[in-house]
Amino acid sequence: MSLGRLAELYGVATSYSPAPDTTVRASDKAVTAALAALGVDASTPDAVRGALAAREAETAARLLPPTVVWWLGRPSEAGPKGPEQPKGSEGPERPERPEWLKGLPDGTRLTLTSSTASTASGASPAAEPGGWTYRLRSGEGQAADQRQPPPGVHTLTVETPAGVTATAHLVAAPRKAPLPPERTHGLLVQLYSLLSSRSWGMGDLADLADLASWSARTHGTGFLQVNPLHAAVPAGPEGGTDPSPYRPSSRRFPDPVHLRIEDIPEYAYVPSYAGEAAPLRDAVLRDAGGLIDRDAVWALKRQALEAVHAVPLTPGRRAAYWDFLAEQGTALEDHATYSALAEVHGPDRRTWPIALQDPRSPETAHVRRELMDRVDFHSWLAWLTDTQLVAAQRAARDAGMPVGLVHDLAVGVHPGGADAWAQRDVFAQGMSVGAPPDAFNARGQDWGLPPWRPDRLAETGYAPFRDLLRHLMRHAGAVRIDHVMGLFRLWWIPEGEEPTEGTYIHYDAEAMLAVLLLEASRSGTYVIGEDLGTVEPGVRERLREGGVLGTSVLWFERNYPPVGDGSPVPAEEWRTDCVATATTHDLPSTAARLSGDDVRLREQLALSTATPAEAAAEIAEWLALFARLGLLPRGCQDDEEEAVRAVHRFLLRTPARLVGVWLPDLVGDRRPQNLPGTWAEYPNWRLPVADATGRPVTLEELTASPRAHALLQVFAGTDTPLTDPPDARGV
Repeated sequence: MSLGRLAELYGVATSYSPAPDTTVRASDKAVTAALAALGVDASTPDAVRGALAAREAETAARLLPPTVVWWLGRPSEAGPKGPEQPKGSEGPERPERPEWLKGLPDGTRLTLTSSTASTASGASPAAEPGGWTYRLRSGEGQAADQRQPPPGVHTLTVETPAGVTATAHLVAAPRKAPLPPERTHGLLVQLYSLLSSRSWGMGDLADLADLASWSARTHGTGFLQVNPLHAAVPAGPEGGTDPSPYRPSSRRFPDPVHLRIEDIPEYAYVPSYAGEAAPLRDAVLRDAGGLIDRDAVWALKRQALEAVHAVPLTPGRRAAYWDFLAEQGTALEDHATYSALAEVHGPDRRTWPIALQDPRSPETAHVRRELMDRVDFHSWLAWLTDTQLVAAQRAARDAGMPVGLVHDLAVGVHPGGADAWAQRDVFAQGMSVGAPPDAFNARGQDWGLPPWRPDRLAETGYAPFRDLLRHLMRHAGAVRIDHVMGLFRLWWIPEGEEPTEGTYIHYDAEAMLAVLLLEASRSGTYVIGEDLGTVEPGVRERLREGGVLGTSVLWFERNYPPVGDGSPVPAEEWRTDCVATATTHDLPSTAARLSGDDVRLREQLALSTATPAEAAAEIAEWLALFARLGLLPRGCQDDEEEAVRAVHRFLLRTPARLVGVWLPDLVGDRRPQNLPGTWAEYPNWRLPVADATGRPVTLEELTASPRAHALLQVFAGTDTPLTDPPDARGV
């Protein structure tokens, strides 16, 4: 009983419910390990009793928790304009008083002594004489001072009438994130997979800009959602880089492997590397078995970049680079220092000399000075990549996209990478994030990502999360948060244990949401949450209240028992606040699902799956529905291209704010980009976009494809194909 109470006080779950009528108890071993990762000794009954007494005394003595939230505006506000007051209401609705404020005695004085407050434009407001202050009064709910703090993250000082003082971080945030002004459709793309005739063996940021410009100008697309472009862990001497974009070294800085080298102005002053780049590109594109070799691409790009780095910057570009260094500050210095140290000691910071494992040690500072040329090189790479991200978003918006680029935020980072080194005090040591067993994976999942400690986040005013969002939103029209349920809780697994031996750790969801909505409102960025799979009751509703769009995949939208009969959800009953799509990077392409290729592939790899008969029956049910709705012409059930278009006609009938089209669906690609549960058995994250035969397709060929144009014409309100573009070919 004492262990359960101690766990509750630290947000450690002792059970979870994988289904409405099922509760699974977490083992005492898992709970004890999670508490240990939070710095709490619960190894013996005496230790539990001591820790419990200390925690209860600490909680009782403090006036405020480390971070508190003040939601700005009125509770009923549902956007820029709140609803009209009901008839008979007396006066305007008053702002809601925060719960933590209600626990303070009357007469308590609140003062903001420092602030990151901002106006809507991002500028700092003029400070009030003496700072912003607020004094609690009796009858606060009816007739007291109703002022609210300015939006931002502040240092709050409270002083009670008895002279007791306390400080805390205060996050003053709007209640909703911005919402897209109009309904639109867009493309979902894994950038590495989209090669053009100018790519160096994998897709780059110039390809991204070109795709955005073409799709917006030709087919009116409003957004382009891209895989995480986070910096990868460098390749070590014993193996290549992890190709997964969802296990990066850093989520704060982009990967320079995405650079278009020819677009760097200084490249004009070094010998051309086009001759060396062509074989890398040809190796991927020349036959159906070609795979993307990220390490080979980076080796050549790095060689070219070393030469370009030796070319002096012009005065104007040098000034811009220095501005970037000043703006990014310590975060960039840490990232570049890690990269320089990795060149000497290997990419896994856990294997470095002990003194260098601490980013703030004197030894690290000394080595940083010795390696300053390499630190500058990696800082310069971050700047170059940032400038090309700016160009890609500008190309999207100039082409008329109302949203533009949608950047993806991975769940976490590699345990040996840059962020885990620079922010090591914020990460839970000896823990990995994953998922508990469920109907699709009886063993659960271990993603190999160290989690943030909720207590350390609160102590810092959520500074790591704020900085991360600010970096990601710099050049984004929207951000997609992978596994957005992680704002509420994460499944922690002790190192060396099976995923079944984990338990959930709860985060302060209100604080996490407040930071997210604050940064989104500051930058004008829309927010999309990937909320697929098992979701706690109330989570989707809370995200919707905050203006966070969900993710709805057609094949999963069914009226599941016990509430429903398992039939597809009618299009008009889909939620409005979501991105509606037919697939994701972890799921089969639409053509593969319709043809049954996805089931055959999983059978070949001995992965659990529905039987071919079950899968065929499910597809037949959907096709029959499309036919009844007039979305699939009579006699076209066996016409794959027409069936793919019918899927998207259905998505267009939903009220979803955004409709996403998986880029490989434009040309009938049957291969999944990632097959969860596999490693060496399948070339995850290394496949180029290909046609129905498996032949790789370039960006130029895709834009000339009659099949691609026919699918995108669905969103023009007509299925009449466009006149074949010049050099159109039957991809």
